[in-house]
Amino acid sequence: MPNTIGSQEPKLLFKRFEELVAIPRGSKHEEAAREYIIDWAREHGFDCRTDAVGNVAVAVPASKGHESAPTVVLQGHLDIVWEKHSHVELDFYKDPIPAYVDGDLIRTKGTTLGADNGIGVAAAMAVAEDQTAVHGPLELLFTIDEETGMTGAFELDPGILKGRIMLNLDSEDEGTIFVGCAGGGDSTLTLPITRTPAAEGLVPKKVVVSGLLGGHSGLDIAKAKGNAIKVLARALAAAGAFEGKLKIACFEGGSKRNAIPREAVACVWIKKDCGDKLEAAIGDFNKEIAKELGLSDPGVKIVVENCDCTEAPIDQGETLLRLLLALPHGPLVMSQDIPGLVDTSTNLAIVTISDNEAKILCNSRSLVASAMESVRQSMKAAVELAGGTAELTGAYPGWRPNMNSKILATAKEVWKKRTGKDPLVTAIHAGLECGVLGERLPGMDTISVGPDIRGAHSPDEQVSISSTARFYDYLKAILAHVAG
Repeated sequence: MPNTIGSQEPKLLFKRFEELVAIPRGSKHEEAAREYIIDWAREHGFDCRTDAVGNVAVAVPASKGHESAPTVVLQGHLDIVWEKHSHVELDFYKDPIPAYVDGDLIRTKGTTLGADNGIGVAAAMAVAEDQTAVHGPLELLFTIDEETGMTGAFELDPGILKGRIMLNLDSEDEGTIFVGCAGGGDSTLTLPITRTPAAEGLVPKKVVVSGLLGGHSGLDIAKAKGNAIKVLARALAAAGAFEGKLKIACFEGGSKRNAIPREAVACVWIKKDCGDKLEAAIGDFNKEIAKELGLSDPGVKIVVENCDCTEAPIDQGETLLRLLLALPHGPLVMSQDIPGLVDTSTNLAIVTISDNEAKILCNSRSLVASAMESVRQSMKAAVELAGGTAELTGAYPGWRPNMNSKILATAKEVWKKRTGKDPLVTAIHAGLECGVLGERLPGMDTISVGPDIRGAHSPDEQVSISSTARFYDYLKAILAHVAG
């Protein structure tokens, strides 16, 4: 038997996941995935509804004899994060993800996999067509644009759903039941710039940071992973940017608001005879940062390359560099309620420069709305002191834990019966849709579960096949318990 994704057990789930992997479905480009779901629903005779923003709800009849059981909503999002290593040639808009089976893992060749949240979507579809599954009425809710703003959740038409028990299938740790999540918001900082042509005798050089692992800006923020933007800013400072030894012409880093930056590059102008000194300074700093990030990012690499940059140096280059060094990144406050959980954090996510302005995008998260706003206000103050402006957007609410939840009690009981152990019940420092959906659907009783997925939002994303199989059986057992 070929060792394909679709041949793994449970076949119903992995068949659907294999099909989803082949469909381009980045955030705001979910049209083909939505049509795939609609066609699948029609093929199986399920009632399918969509709302104005593009969310899809599929009504699945109860197993025979369980028609009077409460309706359960199985929820996941259709979109995925498009990330790849710079050397990988792939057009996300039309090419399938190059996924393959590697022992117990499904991984890819230098791109994100889309197990976040393709596995959850596939699991919901599999349950709906699984003749061995026992369940009451189901509603499968597939939202759009979760990864770049939760547009689908924010603009959900409440009328397309009836159920008030929800299993969100967008978690990434088997044996953990999530009952709360952080809220979040973006800060776009803009610094006006002007340029003056390079002085006589200066030549351009490129400083490149690569080899960092990156990761999810919520789930991985406490793992001390290097931020390529921060590393590059420190490298330029160490190479004499504040002593006039180099002039910054461009600075680019990061590509997604919710991914820790893995790569960054700057073009600088230096004296023609100072190339060796620049390489030596960068090399010395590379040794220092390699020790600092030795466990979390052992592959960090900073090199100096020749380049044909024609951009004139930025007059505010030092100001930009000081701002990047001053802006926070990483976990800022730990939870007082749940040991080891990050309460408040921020991700220095993206830097881009045009002819007349530099833009910096930061993504902040917190379990406490006021704490998140405090962080965003501090970044606003920093850029204003530097002579720029800030736009604070994209705020969404957190999900407050309900330890008296009936579906939580059920999920805990089912896990204990299956494993003999208590599950871990906790909150997550990431932006699940549960908080937003809870506001749109008052009275919804929600938990979030999922299999082991690692490296979400990065080219190292992978999902465990055996964990997915156990998660699927657990999901069916919860539904059977609710059905009575």
